[in-house]
Amino acid sequence: MSKKVVLITGTNSGFGWLTANSIAALGHKVYATMRDTEGKNADKAKALAQVENITVLEVSLTDETSVKNAIDTIIAKEGAIDVLVNNAGAAVFGVAESSTTDDVQRMFDINVFAPWRLMKLVLPFMRKQSEGLIINVSSGWGRFSAPFSVVYGASKFALEGLSEGLHYEVRPLGVDVTIVQPGAFPTEMSQKIQTGSDTSVIDGYKAIEDVPNKMFAAIGQIFETVKPDPQDVADAVVKLINLPKGQRPLRTVVDPATGKIVEAANNAVASEYAKVLTAFGINDLLA
Repeated sequence: MSKKVVLITGTNSGFGWLTANSIAALGHKVYATMRDTEGKNADKAKALAQVENITVLEVSLTDETSVKNAIDTIIAKEGAIDVLVNNAGAAVFGVAESSTTDDVQRMFDINVFAPWRLMKLVLPFMRKQSEGLIINVSSGWGRFSAPFSVVYGASKFALEGLSEGLHYEVRPLGVDVTIVQPGAFPTEMSQKIQTGSDTSVIDGYKAIEDVPNKMFAAIGQIFETVKPDPQDVADAVVKLINLPKGQRPLRTVVDPATGKIVEAANNAVASEYAKVLTAFGINDLLA
């Protein structure tokens, strides 16, 4: 297996941390990005930098200059970026109406515009070498928009929209774009969930105020009985990297609890999607 240059975002915790370590262990060269490498993430950055085959980069994904500088640094040193893993993300939970326009903008900045910024910058290099892999970490909520996760779901819907069309558009050029859809996992991200800024509307939802607690209770039950392992997501990313070019699936569900529901929805959409491309005379892109 040829060694690849891999750029991963959001590596200070959770899926990103595990993925960076798993890929580096195979001998690939990993560039692991995170914010505040000399501040709140200093210990994480130091620990990750000590792992063989990993270089930590300070990057603010919502800053165009910061991202471009990171890409330029990698290209100058390695001459290529073979794999991009857009893992970094943020979540918001609560009454959708409590999210202000600024809240929604912030969510999309992290979950949509930042991944697109990276895709836009790496695609020219991947197209030039007629080979590359972009893995976008979405969510089961990228297929179903759940109550009380509306803004988060909307951002993942957008990321899936970018990924799905791009998958077919650049595959003839030798570049694979894939989506990983994790379910609920006990990671640090679940401890950093944001809420909407407009608390003035909350009293208007008293009639359903117990519903979020029911959701958290159900997720807690999943963690106790199913015991989902975040390493499964890292393993799924590794598997996609190892698959031959052109044979990587558009979507990979990693969800031991409700994954079969998401897979059924994916399969149903894939069937109808093929009909749409056929209707518009571009079904050759399905091959």
